[in-house]
Amino acid sequence: MREVQEPFGKGQKGSSAMPHKRNPVVAERICGLARVVRAASLVGLENVALWHERDISHSSAERVVIPDAFFALDYMLERFSWLVEGMVVSPERMQRNLDASFGLYFSQRLLLALVSAGLPRDEAYRIVQRNAMQAWDTETSFRELVEADQEVSARLDGKAIETVFDNDAYLAHVDTVFARLDAVLGEEKKGK
Repeated sequence: MREVQEPFGKGQKGSSAMPHKRNPVVAERICGLARVVRAASLVGLENVALWHERDISHSSAERVVIPDAFFALDYMLERFSWLVEGMVVSPERMQRNLDASFGLYFSQRLLLALVSAGLPRDEAYRIVQRNAMQAWDTETSFRELVEADQEVSARLDGKAIETVFDNDAYLAHVDTVFARLDAVLGEEKKGK
């Protein structure tokens, strides 16, 4: 909650039913237009079957959908760039929300580590779920429960558990993602 928000201008209205809510208007618009662009691709797919007998039925549809799709996509990219450049990010709120989960977001990594250590998936799932449900019910650290669980320690040593509970694993490709985003934004700025 309130981790990331699109820009919200002074005097801008939010939800019509809930005045406190800041609707992601631009993100919603981009999502809606994505469906329009995807639908335009259907015309191209239907035209493929008739390439050997090209007639006006192809071009009549293409004259509408190709420019419309490109204009919509151009608009979507411009709005997306605006959204990303003005995005309000609250790392403190993100950390607070992660902490409120008692570390349960590591459950998948623990499951995979136990399976990699030779435990049958069903058995590994049972162990992880037992600890996860206890963490939820008692508001206890998932990691502390896992470290105290003898079924886990029989398969994973301290170093393996440390690896499971390493937040950096979730950030391993963040530099690649930002490099791609910078490349997209750089190309857009060159075009202006």
